[in-house]
Amino acid sequence: MYENVSYENILERMLGSVPDKLDKREGSVIWDTHSPTAIELQILYLELDAILREAYGNTASREFLIRRCRERGIVPYEATRAVLKGEFAPADIDVTGQRFNIGSINFIVTEKIADGEYQVQCETPGTAGNRQLGAMIPIDYIEGLEAAELTEILIPGEDEEETEALRARYFDSFNEKAFGGNAQDYLDKVNAIPGVGSVKVARVWNGDIRPAEMIPSVVVKAWYKDTVGTLEAEAASWLSAVYTAASEKKLTTGGTVLLTILNSDFGAASDTLVQTVQQTMDPAENAGEGCGAAPIGHVVKVESAKAAAITVKTNITFDTGYGWTNLQSAIEDAVSGYLLELRKSWAASPYLTVRVSQLETRLLGIKGIVDIGGTRINGAAENLSLGKYEIPVFGGVSA
Repeated sequence: MYENVSYENILERMLGSVPDKLDKREGSVIWDTHSPTAIELQILYLELDAILREAYGNTASREFLIRRCRERGIVPYEATRAVLKGEFAPADIDVTGQRFNIGSINFIVTEKIADGEYQVQCETPGTAGNRQLGAMIPIDYIEGLEAAELTEILIPGEDEEETEALRARYFDSFNEKAFGGNAQDYLDKVNAIPGVGSVKVARVWNGDIRPAEMIPSVVVKAWYKDTVGTLEAEAASWLSAVYTAASEKKLTTGGTVLLTILNSDFGAASDTLVQTVQQTMDPAENAGEGCGAAPIGHVVKVESAKAAAITVKTNITFDTGYGWTNLQSAIEDAVSGYLLELRKSWAASPYLTVRVSQLETRLLGIKGIVDIGGTRINGAAENLSLGKYEIPVFGGVSA
């Protein structure tokens, strides 16, 4: 606001208020007394300009944006630690609590998945742990250990929330109020879970079920009476609970919520991440009882979006000195980058469409490619529309 207020302008205005009969030339007493004052006033205007910038959410720097967000109950997401799957040999060795190293990154084994397989957590917060697959070296000697390797990312680590992402959340908080299990409430709670990149919320997702069809008929009643007494205690208890609820018309499609998620790398979520979100929102053993973040009465099911492999075949005319040999990596990166852009927009889009024109535009932007045509996606020369819960992943590029 005050960027045009300079020392020269201030000094000129001040000297303009002094009668012309007095000496106002540079070096005069009046000039020498007004000049330092003009400098201090310019500093004051600079500070006022900074205060105005920091007072508004759209121009505030990170420090003051965080203060602004606190007024809305919003805090930046902290960096989280990656959780990976480690495979150890021999399979019967117990490495729980042991620490390992790859390069400058250390890991600790947290819990057993199966024989020879464990969850391993990176000790360094952030995305650094997402790039460390491979053989590990034990920090302390482990008797009998033959091999240790990180093979899969279960829950990606995330860096501290970026300033612009925080700013977007701040302004989004004015658009929709998160309250009592509404859609925005689910979006806020699920996106805050470490490892989650985006989520779609669907109400009454099992609406294709008719409660009337669940009520036992005469034939079913007879079958139940003949069968329940022949089952083991646990099976009989389950069947009895379901039968009683159906016969008393307690089964309904209301209050069901489907959460479909991507991981923080905007890929399909692992089973571990799905289970983490399920336990956080509505533990399966207490479904609908309000033991998680979901409101009481909401039965929540968590799934990962389905990955759809996208293969691209196209005819490329290369400039002199270029060809697949030296441009293959750039071509694959261009296609992968486009598919990543689509995945990032998945949560806000009813359906994703992989477009031939977008692929060709990105490939034409590569230095050394002069023309392109005949592009086919998964064998068809047309755009590819994906399902509501499908995401495109790179499946290869060929000529």
